[in-house]
Amino acid sequence: MKQQTRKTLGALLGSLLLSAGASATELVYTPINPSFGGSPLNGAWLLGNAQAQNSKKDPDALDRSSLLGKQSTLDRFTSQLESRLLNDLLNDARDGKTGAITTDDFFVRVYNGDAGMLIVEITDRLTGEMSEIIIGK
Repeated sequence: MKQQTRKTLGALLGSLLLSAGASATELVYTPINPSFGGSPLNGAWLLGNAQAQNSKKDPDALDRSSLLGKQSTLDRFTSQLESRLLNDLLNDARDGKTGAITTDDFFVRVYNGDAGMLIVEITDRLTGEMSEIIIGK
């Protein structure tokens, strides 16, 4: 009885396989590189992969790690402290408080202007050039 069940099951599966018609589609080449007709959206990805594989370095390029390495501990501390003080000044200005801070390079003044506008004046101490940022409430 087992033998007959296997034969019946085998015949059923065989007939299913033979009854399904073979279908195929035409193969069409689609280029990936945008230079050869591919999607322009692939350009950034291809460029990133090429740059990641490039082992050659430009001898005239600046090495950013060497620029950061020359900064002393005191310079890093001063920079972080200035950043923190500027952050506190801007947070206080959001609450309606005014203030100013002077760094080695800039003079920053925050005050309330007309009609509830918050004004941030940034003056370059070397050149005297001034930028003004106006924030509406």
